[in-house]
Amino acid sequence: MTIRVLIVEDEAIAAEAHRTYVGRLVDFEVAAVAASFQEAVRALSSQPVDLVLLDMNLPDGHGLDLLRQLRATGGPYDVIAVTSARDVDVVRQSVSQGVVAYLLKPFTFAMFEAKLRQYAAFRRTLDAGDDAIDQRGVDAVFGAMRPAPDDERLPKGLSAETLGAVRRTVGDAEHGLTAGEVAETIGSSRVTPPYLEHLADLGQTTRFTRYGGTGRPHVEYRAVRP
Repeated sequence: MTIRVLIVEDEAIAAEAHRTYVGRLVDFEVAAVAASFQEAVRALSSQPVDLVLLDMNLPDGHGLDLLRQLRATGGPYDVIAVTSARDVDVVRQSVSQGVVAYLLKPFTFAMFEAKLRQYAAFRRTLDAGDDAIDQRGVDAVFGAMRPAPDDERLPKGLSAETLGAVRRTVGDAEHGLTAGEVAETIGSSRVTPPYLEHLADLGQTTRFTRYGGTGRPHVEYRAVRP
């Protein structure tokens, strides 16, 4: 399943960053980038789109107006608000118009990745269901868009979002990764060792020593699989 993404963002630097972020995620691809309300409308009418990453502040309209238009046309688009709009009324109206997640600027790649991975899980849960589902199935669909709670013993100074990104990166890898390789994958500076050590302490990763090449050996981490 490849999720086709329309990025609606009028700031060129932010739009390019979002494009880069989407390009780094497996199962996602950028369908188009729109810098305005009207460009977004044209993009949606000209190609298939599954997910809209929507900035609320556009030069020729408001994101809420685009949301209303999407719902009025009945298009099968899911929307994640990616915006600096913190007004409670905007958030409330976004929810009422069916926004599946709300990501406030500024954010890290780890936070961006977490939202889109939650969305991918949401889609997989929906697509795997039958035409009718029971209460457990409904709970699974809605639960997929909620971040899984991290261990209550999360050490001071560690971010739950980055911990989730590190956990997923190691879990997705077919082989062990060093802290530097994990940091490169998630787009973080080399601050990953505490996260990897925390996961090892929880029994979710194991440590191995990687030999070979010049220099001293490296510690690599592998996910513990059931």
